[in-house]
Amino acid sequence: MTLQEFFDRHPRAALGLSGGVDSAYLLYAGRKAGADIHPYFIKTAFQPAFELDDARRLCDALGAALTVIELDVLACEAVRQNPADRCYHCKKLLFGALAKRAEADGLSLLIDGTNASDDAGDRPGMRALAELSVRSPLRECGLTKPEIRRLSREAGLFTADKPAYACLATRVPAGQALEAELLGRIERAEQALFSLGFSDLRVRVFHGAARIQLPKAQLCRAAEEVAAVRAAIEPYFATVLLDLKERE
Repeated sequence: MTLQEFFDRHPRAALGLSGGVDSAYLLYAGRKAGADIHPYFIKTAFQPAFELDDARRLCDALGAALTVIELDVLACEAVRQNPADRCYHCKKLLFGALAKRAEADGLSLLIDGTNASDDAGDRPGMRALAELSVRSPLRECGLTKPEIRRLSREAGLFTADKPAYACLATRVPAGQALEAELLGRIERAEQALFSLGFSDLRVRVFHGAARIQLPKAQLCRAAEEVAAVRAAIEPYFATVLLDLKERE
């Protein structure tokens, strides 16, 4: 099945738009196929501000009206306590809110940007999507991440080479409760490193310290500029660690 065939069969849908590569291309492909795709961005404490900025930029470029749903995910104890299957509870919450808003807008089909490269066995959130009958056209049509990036470049989408960016909750070890204040510090610490020219990075919490993970090509630079890196992070974490195992 092709995306054109999928959207021929399902001409109206509510899309959970993250601002990332996959859902961005899905919005483009759906509109190109002539479908009526309504993008929704669910704003929580887990998403950094730039993701919403990117979602708005994309929708402006494609002429799509973006709906922003604000959701307090930390009010849900099953999410806030950060168990190993937190993503399951979070996805249930997010797409449950999307389903409710979409229904009010007259939309019954929910779609998301899960692709054929995503391993269902390693993603408890995908179980939640199945329970809520969320369709994943990219996955169903066999489109992998490299293919989606290639197609996005051909389409001229600015998201084509955007690095993957898991939600901020993934920076906190499972079992450690999630707090808005901590998530905010993580976001600001990562933004400080972005401003120094680093990219595709993570600032993870490790016994109260900030553990910086970088791609291999950036590790040497971080070691050479350790004073600048430390100065950027110390307003948010008293202890700063550089993980010498490159980020995969």
